[in-house]
Amino acid sequence: MLTLKGRHRGSWEVSVTMNRMKLLPVMAFRGVRQNKLVYRPYLMACFFSVFSYYLFSSLLHNDLMERLPKAAYAWLMLALGKGLLSIILLLFLIYAGSFLQKRRKRELGLYSLLGLERKHIGIMLFWENLGMYLVSVSAGVILGFVLNKLMFLLLLRMSRLPVDVAFRFSMDAVIETLRYFAAVFLCVYVKSLWSFYRMKPTELLSESRKGEKEPRRIALWSAVGAVLLVCGYYISVTSKLDEMIFTDFFLAVFLVVLGTYFVFTSGSVAFLRFLKKRKNIYYRPSNQVTISGMLYRMKKNAAGLSNICIFSTMLLITLTCTVTLWTGMDQIAYYDYPYDMEASYSESSDVAEKAREKAAELSEEHGQGVWRLDDYYAMALNCGRVEGSNAFVSAAGLEFADQFAVTLLLLDDYNRLEGQNKSLEEDEVLLYSTGSSFGYDSVNFLGVEAAVKEEPERIYPFPQAKNRMFNFTAQYVIVVKDWQAFDRFVSAWAVTNGVTDLEGFLHSGERRLSILLDGKETERDAFIEAWSVWCQGQQGFLRLDNGLDGRDEDRSMNGGLLFIGMVFGLLFFMCLLLIMYFKQVSEGYEDQDSFGIMRKVGMSDAEIRGTIRRQILLVFFLPLAGALLHTAAGLVMVNGLLAALRFFDTGLLIRCCVGVATVVALLYGGSYVMTAGTYYRIVRK
Repeated sequence: MLTLKGRHRGSWEVSVTMNRMKLLPVMAFRGVRQNKLVYRPYLMACFFSVFSYYLFSSLLHNDLMERLPKAAYAWLMLALGKGLLSIILLLFLIYAGSFLQKRRKRELGLYSLLGLERKHIGIMLFWENLGMYLVSVSAGVILGFVLNKLMFLLLLRMSRLPVDVAFRFSMDAVIETLRYFAAVFLCVYVKSLWSFYRMKPTELLSESRKGEKEPRRIALWSAVGAVLLVCGYYISVTSKLDEMIFTDFFLAVFLVVLGTYFVFTSGSVAFLRFLKKRKNIYYRPSNQVTISGMLYRMKKNAAGLSNICIFSTMLLITLTCTVTLWTGMDQIAYYDYPYDMEASYSESSDVAEKAREKAAELSEEHGQGVWRLDDYYAMALNCGRVEGSNAFVSAAGLEFADQFAVTLLLLDDYNRLEGQNKSLEEDEVLLYSTGSSFGYDSVNFLGVEAAVKEEPERIYPFPQAKNRMFNFTAQYVIVVKDWQAFDRFVSAWAVTNGVTDLEGFLHSGERRLSILLDGKETERDAFIEAWSVWCQGQQGFLRLDNGLDGRDEDRSMNGGLLFIGMVFGLLFFMCLLLIMYFKQVSEGYEDQDSFGIMRKVGMSDAEIRGTIRRQILLVFFLPLAGALLHTAAGLVMVNGLLAALRFFDTGLLIRCCVGVATVVALLYGGSYVMTAGTYYRIVRK
C-alpha cells in the first residue's frame, strides 16, 4: 500500500485542495445548468426585479425631475414607490430562493456523502449566487439603460408633463442598484447556508421531497383565520373617509393576509377532513381519489397557495386602482378646478360689467368659445358641525376632519349661476352640500335660525361628489335672500369667533369672476394668459387662481401614481406567475412516484390524468376565488381611498374592477395551462 509522508503528503493535500477550489465554480455552473427548469424562471424574476429597481432609481436621480414644472408630485410618488418596491423585492426573492434551496438539498446531501466538506459546499453556493447576481444585475441594468428613456417619456406622458426633453444616464442609479441587490443576494446566500448547515447529509437527501409541515390545532387556527377574515372585511366595508382611512386600510390588509394564511393552511385541511368523514360523499371512486389527493396537496402546499391568493389580490387591487385613476383623471381634475381661471376682487369692484365685453374680444382673437363666465359674491367661513343635528358651530379646537367650509351666497347670484328664478322669505335659505345631503328642515348657523326651503341639486362652482356618502372635505353653501340676511349670518360667525373689527369683516367677502372656455384644454393657454393680464389690471383685484395649472398639478400627482401602479402590477403578476410555476415544478417531482403507484394498482393513464387535473384545478383556482372575494370586500375601502383623491364615481370603479378581474382571471387561467404543461412533462418521465 502506497502512503505519503512528510512534505509529500502536505504538498499532495494542498494540491487536492487547490484542485477542489478550482472545481467548485465549475460545479456551481453545472448545478445551475442541470436544474435549469427552476433556475431559468428565477433568473428571469431577478432580472425583472433589477430592471424595476434601476428604473425607479434612474428616474429619481435624473436632474430633469427637479427642473420640470409641476414634477414634484411625480417625484414624491416615485420615491414612495421605490421604498415599497425595495421591501417587496427583498421578501419575494428570499421566498423564491427557498424553492431553489429545497430543490438543491438532495444534490447537496449527495455531495456531502461523497466527501465534499461543508465549507466547500458553502463556497460552491457562493459562486452560484455570485454568478446569478452578476448575470441578473448586468442584464437588468442593460435593459434599463436601453428602455429608460422610453419609460421616462411614458412617466411624463402619464403625468402630463413636457415630453420634449433629454434624458441622461445616471451612474448613481447603477451604483445604488448594485449595492441594493448585493445586499439582497447576500441575504439569499445566508439563508441557503443556514438551511444547509443545520441539517445532516441524510436529512438533506429526503428534504427535497418534504412538503410544508402540517399545522397543529387545525380546528383552532381555522376558527382564528375565519374570525380574522371577518374582522378585516368588517373594517373594509364599514370604513369611513376620515383621518383614519389609511390606518384602517393597513389594519384591514394585515388581518386579511393573516386570515388568508390560517384559512389556507388550517381551514382547507379541516374542510377536506370533514368531507372525508362523510361516507356518502367520500366513498365514491372519483371523490375518494380526488379528496385524498387534495388533502395530501393542501397539507404540503397550503402556505404557497395562500401566497398565490395574496399576490392575486394585490394584483387585482393595484390594477383596479390604476385603471380607475386613468379613466377618471379628468373627473378628478375638474372637481378641484371647475374653472379655467378665477379672479377675486373686493366687494366694491364693478369688474363684471366690463368682463363680458373683454371675453368676447379675446374669444374672437384666440378662437376660443366661452362656455361659462360667472360673476358672484361669496364669503367662505370655516365651521364645525354637530353630528346628528342641524347646528353649525365654531371650528375652534376641532380636528381638521371635523371642520367644514360654509360659503354664503346671495339669491340673485344663485339664480344667475343656475338659470333659476327662486324666491325666499326673510327667514328662509337654500342649503346645498357637496357631500351627503343636509337632511333637516331648518338650520342653526351659530345661533341664527333659518328654515331650509330647498336643497338644490347642483351649484356649478361647487361640484358635488357623485357618491354622496363621503363627507370628507365636503362644503356647504347657504343661499340667503339679500344683503341684510347675508350680514346677519356673517355677524354671527364674527361674534362667535371673536372678530374685533366687525364692520371691516362684513365687507371682507370676495367678488369672483370665473371663466370656463369651450375648446381643447391644451389650446387655452394664450387666451388665459391674456385674460389674466386683463383681470389683474382691474380695480379691486385681489388674486388669481389658475385652474389649468391646478389640473396639471393634479394630473402630475395622479400620473406618478399611475406609473407606479403599472410597474407594480407587472411586478405582482411576475411574482404570481413565478410562484405558480415553482409550485407546479416541485409538485411534479414529488408526484413522479405517485404516478407509478397509481399505474401499478390498475388505474389507466386517462383516469390518472383526470384525477390529477381535477385536483390541480381545484387547488390552484381556490386562491383565485379567495382573491376575488378579498377584492370584492376591499372595494368599499378602495372607494374611500380614491375619494381622498377626489374620485367619487363608484359606478366607474365597479366597472373597472369587473374588467380587471376578467382579464386577470384569463391571464391566471393561461398561466395555469402553461405551468400545468410543465408539471405533466415532469411526472411522465
